[in-house]
Amino acid sequence: MTYARTYHTASVLDNGKVLVAGGYCDNDNIAELYDPSTGNWTITGKLNNGRSGHTASVLKDGKVLVVGGGNTAELYDPSTGNWTTTDNLNNSREDHTASVLKDGRVLVAGGDDDSDGRSTAEIYDPMTGHWTMTGKLNTIRQTHTASVLADGKVLVAGGMYPGGIAKSSELYDPSTGNWTHTGNLNYMRYQHMATVLPDGKVLVAGGLGSTESLGVLTSTEVYDPSTGHWINPSFLDCPRYKFALAQLNNGKVLAIGGLADDEGGVCGDAEIYDPSSTLWYIDSTPITARSSHTASVLKNGTVLVVGGYGDPYCENTAELY
Repeated sequence: MTYARTYHTASVLDNGKVLVAGGYCDNDNIAELYDPSTGNWTITGKLNNGRSGHTASVLKDGKVLVVGGGNTAELYDPSTGNWTTTDNLNNSREDHTASVLKDGRVLVAGGDDDSDGRSTAEIYDPMTGHWTMTGKLNTIRQTHTASVLADGKVLVAGGMYPGGIAKSSELYDPSTGNWTHTGNLNYMRYQHMATVLPDGKVLVAGGLGSTESLGVLTSTEVYDPSTGHWINPSFLDCPRYKFALAQLNNGKVLAIGGLADDEGGVCGDAEIYDPSSTLWYIDSTPITARSSHTASVLKNGTVLVVGGYGDPYCENTAELY
């Protein structure tokens, strides 16, 4: 990339290019595009607001909604390469989640804003450009995960709340705007990762499990929407947080990088989760060990890994799996 960055976002556009935006390190209002046909990066329009700890969501019209790192939101238009501001959030947010619902609206939940924003959720309507508050979460959370299920509901799991770590998970129903409790995780966790598997179940992996001493988790587990329970506990070879998960076209899941301990040690190997066996195995070794990076599955099935912290600096490198 032209600029080193971490805590950025990466979005696969409808044209197959990848938009990388914001983040710490060199310049938090710079965005650039990766073109898989050439392997090259080009600078695109500047964000109106510098951001990190934000989210990016590809909307049904192909635009990208970037939210948070404050209370502002803006839209990237791939046809022009420009950013335009849209309505401000009702709560300032960082380390929240953003989920594109089946009807095209975007649910933003939780996040840290030093107020009650961590328990609130709000909906962005691309048709109007406005935000409206929706039902409050049952548990205050940040650095949690959110996954859109096959029935359109959104599963939120884990996260940190003041003074503790959540073991709880809950479901958002867009038809009612309400949250309901579902099965607890087997392991409390935050700064973990989640992905929806081809059979509709949800895999969560890694993260931190203790605020007293840095307990980095190897544990992973699967949520079954048909029962509301977490099942099939299995374990990574390397404990990981601030890593990336990529859902491969063959249905398997790739875990890449991440911190393994409180001394800054990085997981050097990549691992694969096989849903058929519910087990993990070591797959390969990335060129650069990194954390707080992104991993994007391209249209041709390869995985683009971008930026993050290397040893010990921000990375401007990218590689393909």
